[in-house]
Amino acid sequence: MSRLILALDVYERRKAVEIARKTAEYLWAIKVNWPLIMVSGLGIIRELRGATGLPVIADLKLADIPNTNRLIARKVFEAGADYVIVHGFPGRDSVKAVMELGETIVVVEMSHPGAEEFIQPATDGLIRMANELEPFGVIAPATRPGRISYIRSKLKPGIKILTPGVGAQGGKAGEALKAGADYVIVGRSIYESDDPGKSAAGIHWGIHKVLDGLR
Repeated sequence: MSRLILALDVYERRKAVEIARKTAEYLWAIKVNWPLIMVSGLGIIRELRGATGLPVIADLKLADIPNTNRLIARKVFEAGADYVIVHGFPGRDSVKAVMELGETIVVVEMSHPGAEEFIQPATDGLIRMANELEPFGVIAPATRPGRISYIRSKLKPGIKILTPGVGAQGGKAGEALKAGADYVIVGRSIYESDDPGKSAAGIHWGIHKVLDGLR
């Protein structure tokens, strides 16, 4: 099974589907964010699932009151999303509102430098909340492998760690996996490549080489 997730942060529907088809055999899932959904509409979720047969993660980072989170998540799950990403900082009730509708992934720390200002100081509380609620997984930064190790050490077994920041942001897939990540998320290094399929293949087999070494 692949451990690679493609972050398909493009605008154009046709381009998104084309890249997804070229890379599908090397992926575990496809992650779509606001840029693609805003331009192409929620229908792109079901289209990508139909074109690839892969799970689709809706990376909306929902961060509102429970009712608003619920209203948005309901439509996204109805559109075919398999997972929805939410922020944990609005509190347990906001996260639970999404979890009641489907599989949820909670952000406990982000990959950009600014995450160290406000989110990282709250990480311990977000981990405790994740341990209590038991979502499918959490988001931790591939750009800071030490933080992945720390989060893994505190996180309840069975909760997956998904790590963005591999590639263009400087994170290394191998380091993230060795630190305890379950899945690595790669965007620009694949979808901006002249040959997305080849780039995805290289990352996929590199991941498997690392995993073989950890066994």
